[in-house]
Amino acid sequence: MAMSLGCRMTTAMNVLRRIRARSPAFGLPREFYTDEAVYELDLDLIYYQDWLFAAHTVELPQTGSYLTLQIGAYPVVLVRAADGIIRAFINSCRHRGSRICPDAHGTASKLVCPYHQWTYELDGRLFAARKMGSGFDRTQYALRPVHCETVAGLIFVCLGAKAPDFGPTRRHLEPYVAPHDLANARVAFESTIIEEGNWKLVWENNRECYHCAVNHPELARTFPETPTITGVGGATSDPTIVEHWRQCEANGLPSTFNLSADGQLRTARMPLLGERVSYTMSGMPAVRKPLSDRVPNQMKIGALLVFNYPSSWSHYMGDHAITFRVLPLGATRTELTTKWLVHRDAVEGVDYDLEELTHVWLATNEQDRRIVHENQIGMNAPTYEPGPFSETHEGGVRQFLDWYCGRLESRLAPEGIRPDALIHTA
Repeated sequence: MAMSLGCRMTTAMNVLRRIRARSPAFGLPREFYTDEAVYELDLDLIYYQDWLFAAHTVELPQTGSYLTLQIGAYPVVLVRAADGIIRAFINSCRHRGSRICPDAHGTASKLVCPYHQWTYELDGRLFAARKMGSGFDRTQYALRPVHCETVAGLIFVCLGAKAPDFGPTRRHLEPYVAPHDLANARVAFESTIIEEGNWKLVWENNRECYHCAVNHPELARTFPETPTITGVGGATSDPTIVEHWRQCEANGLPSTFNLSADGQLRTARMPLLGERVSYTMSGMPAVRKPLSDRVPNQMKIGALLVFNYPSSWSHYMGDHAITFRVLPLGATRTELTTKWLVHRDAVEGVDYDLEELTHVWLATNEQDRRIVHENQIGMNAPTYEPGPFSETHEGGVRQFLDWYCGRLESRLAPEGIRPDALIHTA
């Protein structure tokens, strides 16, 4: 049940007070991970206002291709219209609100509501509504649009009434991701799991490798637990990383560490262990056909690591790419969708073995699912209080929480709590 505006205002003021009083050297208090009211605030102020990674352009290959996702209370449909433009809409009929496209993926010449057959063009205009009378003006009942942008084969959406400027994100991402040519890729495999933990716990677990050696034996064969690789500090002083960047940049691949001014978006091309070039048990390429002509498999480019709060992180290698999408389902439930991309002409069983391609990260995701669940169970205890971060290994976690707290404070202050920021769940 949605909270009243008064209750949400009280929650917002309490949250603002707690984040202003926190020590950056420690984690957040228990209620940030357990309280439904704080979860609703996270939706209002972050997931409903920021740009979110949604899907890949290659998942909508032709006119009428569509896919759906659920972001908090909002069902969303992405569709490629006849003009080739990918658009996003609230997946709700303007008649009596039924979801129009219930399937995860599909193709249609028009979007037809299954309830009363109101029919929409692929650009959202209402095409037909049966038996509505001569005075009915269908031009007033187009699908409600959602802000939608694409960059380097990635699709982003924003549910806010006014979206933040997408320009900085585009300028940051495109030079790093474009060489991997996702427009000529395809999704070879997709996995969705439910992690029984708050969405911030999913991110915190991702943003450190303090736990990796013991908990991720498959990943540890290729991915270094070096803090300068997993964190946000020290990389420019690490000679191995600096030399890796030099070699990659000499081959035309933007690679150096780049953290956006607001801390939301981080890119860096990092070396894998030794001679390894891909996330496989052998460290050898999983796909014989390179993902892009600009990045041959024999080139040791390591992995381009992209972290974009609050919705995604990605890894791009020479032979394939892996993207992860984080969507909260409740105060203690989070959906994680992982997609493996290969060159569109790569043939399963010829150019790659699917088990080899997916083994490391399927195992790692399952291990992280258990870690997050156990973390949430322990944090649910009324006696829980956050301990100090490891100064060596948990700089990435600290940076994520700095971003999170800064985002909340910037939208609740300095003028004070803004009721207009809380309208989404009224």
